[in-house]
Amino acid sequence: MGNIFAIRRGRRRGYPPTCAGSHLDTQPTGGRYDGILGVCSGLEMLRVLHEEKIETDFPFSRLHRAEILFVSEEGARFPISMVASGVWAGEIPLERAHHLREVGNGGRTMKQELARIGYLGSVDASYRAMPLGAHFELHIEQGPRLEAKNQKIGIVSGVQAYRWHTIVVEGRDCHTGTTDFANRADALLTTAKLILHSHRVAASRNALASTGIIRAEPGSTNTVPGKVYFSLDIRAGDDELLMEVEERLKSDFDQIARGTSVEGLNDGTVTGRPCTVGWTLDAPSSAIKFDVDCIGCVRQSAEAIFGDQSASSIQDMTSGAGKTGPEAQKVL
Repeated sequence: MGNIFAIRRGRRRGYPPTCAGSHLDTQPTGGRYDGILGVCSGLEMLRVLHEEKIETDFPFSRLHRAEILFVSEEGARFPISMVASGVWAGEIPLERAHHLREVGNGGRTMKQELARIGYLGSVDASYRAMPLGAHFELHIEQGPRLEAKNQKIGIVSGVQAYRWHTIVVEGRDCHTGTTDFANRADALLTTAKLILHSHRVAASRNALASTGIIRAEPGSTNTVPGKVYFSLDIRAGDDELLMEVEERLKSDFDQIARGTSVEGLNDGTVTGRPCTVGWTLDAPSSAIKFDVDCIGCVRQSAEAIFGDQSASSIQDMTSGAGKTGPEAQKVL
């Protein structure tokens, strides 16, 4: 999988290392300080320990998910998030990861790209081959809460649950000029209603539902789309709430596709012929609570930095985005 572990020996041998690191890839507009900040920070810690001749009791490791800016903890190019750490944690089969195909029109697999850059590797991509004692991940917030309150450090207690789906809406393609509204099975119009409804349902339950990819077929200006693929990313603070939102959406999506005016979605429109909806689960991730001792270490360090200003500089939070840390938490 191209994962890289750099280990600095400690006085006591035979123990798994404490690790600090993150990932190198990012979203298309995610910026240069995404997971890369955590990679560079882990490297800096190793440098300081070496330069100051500090010897630790246990091994210390800096790791990164070495997909060299394009393979995927983010799921931006290959459509499963945390795939490299997921394989390492035993949550994602290696063959499934290797056969992932890039989104868009490229068609390359992850295994092909790892081989192309010389990062396919021969060591088993598993926590059994490369165990860790603890894992810390410095990461940008990817949100507005710290900046809005002019705070510096977020102490993360866990990560919310999420499930990624590919939704397929099937109707019938037809000519835009010769087919009236009542006789159209318009997959794209139905998709628009489904996306709006997912937002409404999630908002009513303090959850999140988002769509980042839409592909309509056949893709002609004067043809009503007969098939649409779209992504649906559902997130919530706990697993039970997440599944409640998902089950509600599955039920409502079927009704909307058949032409039922759920919550007034058909108001002011002409009801056409029915469509069908199919769901494929791409990437599930349960809510994670981090180790209390690790959280305490982060808090202690932050308070040591800010002193009397700690209360106004530090915020406790649950991460809304997936990280490498949750995958490590599953096997530590």
